Amino acid sequence: MILKYLNKIPAGIMVVPLLLGSLIYTFFPSILEIGSLTTALFSNAGVDTLIGVQLFCLGTTLKIKDMPDILKRGGVLLVSKFVIGAAIGIAFGYFFGLGGILGISALTVISAVTNSNGSVYLALVSEYGDDVDAGAFPFLALNDGPVFTLIALGASGLASIGFTEIIAAVVPMATGMLLGNLDKGLQELFKPVGTALIPLVGFGLGAGINLLDIFRGGLQGILLGLITLFIGGLFVLFFDRKISKRPGYAAWAIATTGGNAVATPAVIASVDSMYEPFVATATVQVGASVVLTAILAPIVTNWWVKKYGSPQFSLKQQAFEEEQFIKGD
Repeated sequence: MILKYLNKIPAGIMVVPLLLGSLIYTFFPSILEIGSLTTALFSNAGVDTLIGVQLFCLGTTLKIKDMPDILKRGGVLLVSKFVIGAAIGIAFGYFFGLGGILGISALTVISAVTNSNGSVYLALVSEYGDDVDAGAFPFLALNDGPVFTLIALGASGLASIGFTEIIAAVVPMATGMLLGNLDKGLQELFKPVGTALIPLVGFGLGAGINLLDIFRGGLQGILLGLITLFIGGLFVLFFDRKISKRPGYAAWAIATTGGNAVATPAVIASVDSMYEPFVATATVQVGASVVLTAILAPIVTNWWVKKYGSPQFSLKQQAFEEEQFIKGD
């Protein structure tokens, strides 16, 4: 009954738990911090573990022959997401100065748009996409932080991506992939778990989102979120369809701002003090973009899937038509 209701809501299997978690975190945060297994599972602290398990399970469904497609899809999404964020931010700085326009600075734009919420992406492609889409997750995790923002601002010599961090992001899926290729029985055992974890991941994500951040960021924060979702999303969509030859749902799934981006303005200012005057404003505006895109991206992705299709949606449609045909008999 509950699942049937969730399926009627755009991306409901993820969005409803996310909103529930964010409502609890916003108004009753202490409930999730009572400790023990409750905090470990339902607070935001448990999201990384859930995603690790999800990646492992999804990894068991990947084949060695899928690797070229994984590299291509992930690379196109990662590069195009970075390029559009950098381009908009640099344009802001070039035409309007570091302070930007309408109260939105170049630092704010680059921090929000070059970054993405990998957890939202993984949850959405697990629901709508295929195993190759999920396999691109470790590549997209590379822009979850300040490194690409520093590169966009011309400070790449002062930042580096730790090799250990890259390996740590790949190990769960690589391990699952190894086991799944060695034993088909393990693949069948773990395959359903990846999808089953989506509501828990959604709730955990919500448990780290304070809905009041939308109001703290003001109209500029809302505008920033819309720029991230629609301008950034349309740019990534173009390359996802033209180069990867995909329906485009993955582009909308990555058209978000990741939670780590909230700390990015302060990191940038610590590297280059000329951005210091913009840190406080940029932080709250980026926070608003995190919340807004986490809520809207699943809805837009769902709409796009219904219009242009996706692997999982096509399977569900086929199953529905077969069921209706049988009933008609």
